[in-house]
Amino acid sequence: MAAFFLHGALSILGLSVILVKSAAAFAIVKYLGAAYLCWIGVKALIAAFNGTGTAARVTPAKRRRTLARAFGEGFLTNALNPKLSMFYLAAFPQFITAGGTPAASAFLLVALHAAIAALWFGMMVLLFTRLTAAAGSPGFQRWLKEITGVVFIGFGLKLASFRPSV
Repeated sequence: MAAFFLHGALSILGLSVILVKSAAAFAIVKYLGAAYLCWIGVKALIAAFNGTGTAARVTPAKRRRTLARAFGEGFLTNALNPKLSMFYLAAFPQFITAGGTPAASAFLLVALHAAIAALWFGMMVLLFTRLTAAAGSPGFQRWLKEITGVVFIGFGLKLASFRPSV
């Protein structure tokens, strides 16, 4: 959610317009984001296939993920997503009135977007918390890591091949 405010601030300050209008700047952010998504996917695939490859040998991660590390990974994932800036630039202007304070209105929209996303992800966490017992089996863990790896690599390749309509 913090990256939403970064993209919101960039769009309010006009920097997102540069990102959208400059092919080089857009390409840099796009390829950084694509590389990061592919890296996450490769890490998931390595974790899935680490060892002999049998489902019985897959174990939960030995190293606990800290809150700061999880925040950093999530922040990078959203901060390197140029589509979020394009979303704010395309969708938000129609909801901002000409009079008053457009910056405050834009940040209110960003805050609403973040609140809706937090509510959605909170509900997903509650749902998946209930599924923990079933998801704890080694076979399910390996399957999940394989699928996650393939999906993230697919997202990275899709982002790398994205061509904005100008």
